[in-house]
Amino acid sequence: GGSSDNATLTRFFMIHFLMPFIISAFVMIHLLFLHQTGSNNPLGMNSNLDKIAFHPYFSFKDLMGFFLYQGLIMLTLMNPYMLGDPDNFIPANPLVTPI
Repeated sequence: GGSSDNATLTRFFMIHFLMPFIISAFVMIHLLFLHQTGSNNPLGMNSNLDKIAFHPYFSFKDLMGFFLYQGLIMLTLMNPYMLGDPDNFIPANPLVTPI
């Protein structure tokens, strides 16, 4: 097989460490400009009547997503095996050698 020396691994880890921050920055820039200018309007028609008010709809949607996320995190932390498949789970027994 091939080998990767230190320089290659360093670049790989650096890119994988920075990628979430780069994506987050692009998401914030995208949201900033999208909410300042609105969506694309090539015909130039006034579409203010068709727009959904930003604050109530998206704030409610974000809160519901946050509560769902918090609920799943609490479920995972309090009972981690509840959402798992019982057929794929063998309880640990320190007195028996694993197969």
